[in-house]
Parts: sequence; C-alpha cells; structure tokens
Amino acid sequence: MVKEGYWYGLPLVLIGGGLIGLRLYVSGGLFLLLALLVLNFFRDPERLIPTEPGAVVSPADGKVVQVVVESYEGRPVRRVSIFMSPLDVHVNRSPIEGVIRNVTYQQGAFHVASQSRASMENEQNVFTVEGEQGTVVVKQIAGLLARRIVFWKRPGDPLTRGERVGLIKFGSRVDVLVDPEVELRVKVGDHIRAGSDVLGTNRAKT
Repeated sequence: MVKEGYWYGLPLVLIGGGLIGLRLYVSGGLFLLLALLVLNFFRDPERLIPTEPGAVVSPADGKVVQVVVESYEGRPVRRVSIFMSPLDVHVNRSPIEGVIRNVTYQQGAFHVASQSRASMENEQNVFTVEGEQGTVVVKQIAGLLARRIVFWKRPGDPLTRGERVGLIKFGSRVDVLVDPEVELRVKVGDHIRAGSDVLGTNRAKT
C-alpha cells in the first residue's frame, strides 16, 4: 500500500473504533467499512514486469476506452486511453525503460474521465519518457472525483520498465501516446494491469 492510504484510512479506523467503543455500532461499522474501501483503493500489489524486447507496458490499471491516431507536438502518435474506476489499482508505472525528458502540469476542468474531451480539457500531469523503445508520453488525467494527481519523479530521472511513478486519487484516466510503429496488442473494452500487461511492441527497436 502507498503511504497516502494510511493518511486517509487510519483516521477512519480510529473514528470507527471510537464509535464502537461508545456502543454506536452501526455508525462505527459504517466508518470501518469506509476505511476498508479507502485502504483497498490505495493498495499497491507487486507485478511481474515483462522482459520482452521492445515491449511497451501499460502505465495504469483499468479499461481501454479509446484507441485513436492523432497529432502531438507536430508528430503523429497513437493514443491509448485507460479509464481507472475507484475499484482499480491507482498506482501508475513507467511504460518503458528510459529517462524522463519533460514533466508538465496543466490546470483544467474535471469532466468524467471516461469522456473523450477529458484528454484535452481536464487537469493533468504529462511526462515524457525516452528510451531504447522510443519516446512515450503519459498523461495522468484527473476525473470528476479525482482532484489530486501525485507524481514522484523529476526530469532527468532514469526509469525501469514498470517502475512506479505516481498515482491519481479516486477515479481517473491515463493516456499513453506511442510512436505509430508500435504494434498495439490492446483494443477498446480490454481491462489491463499496470506494469504487467503489454500495450504493444515497437518492432523497430527490437
């Protein structure tokens, strides 16, 4: 579990325990149930990271809601959008091994994260990883409930494939922008896991 989970969960446990101590069993039980839900949200399971050459792994747990071709900073990219429900693991990971070249935080709206306009209009943290598999851009996007994006890295930091880089709290979205030559293995509707599931393979880099 990430440390943020204790900040949110332990006060609820203490309140629930105190209410039960006062024989307010229903209220105490509700607080303890809420604590369990919060602690479950911040879980951080270990993942088996693929070692396949050229593999680009998912940076987030969730459902693939969009796969489109678009332009980013004047170059063509393929965007894979992943919607994370409150029941998914919300720790984000690096899709490739490489170095962080840029980190930009963009203020914005808080539309429902599954909507396509969230990619452009919602508040988000954007970071670029450059490595042997090419250049991959990841957008951590806030949703209707998620108002807090956490990113633990800085420009110039080296990353291994599948390394933890941050999280988004309480339901959100992650967009992955990859080079056109990456052969995608996922489609809309697939449910994927961060670090362990391969989004695609860059054959040009194998």
